[in-house]
Amino acid sequence: MKVWKGNLIFPSVEVLVEVAMNPTQRIALQRIRILFRLAREMIHEDPSLAQRYVDIARRIAMKTKVRLPREYRRMVCRHCKSFILPGVNCRVRIKPRREPHVVITCLNCGGHMRIPLKRRGRS
Repeated sequence: MKVWKGNLIFPSVEVLVEVAMNPTQRIALQRIRILFRLAREMIHEDPSLAQRYVDIARRIAMKTKVRLPREYRRMVCRHCKSFILPGVNCRVRIKPRREPHVVITCLNCGGHMRIPLKRRGRS
């Protein structure tokens, strides 16, 4: 079964992922997607409810031993585990120094998450 997942931090990136899971894990992944979608919708109106949705989604993933998809992992701060959304409670910067990378700064705890960017192939 092939499932399309769009990256939410960088919307231009589309990833096609092969999913081979048992039915319990497949249901868990569906619920995780629903909870993250609800969290994105509620972050402006009620940030504590959005955080609760993300906490439940993380708990479901841990209980069923499902790894959160990359786009959802990037929406959770690695330091304080809070739900972060660019422009709302995190800052996203592109740094060209050394190896080019994206720095996501959580505005709740001040923690930094660095994501390396791939270099273009040289001709």
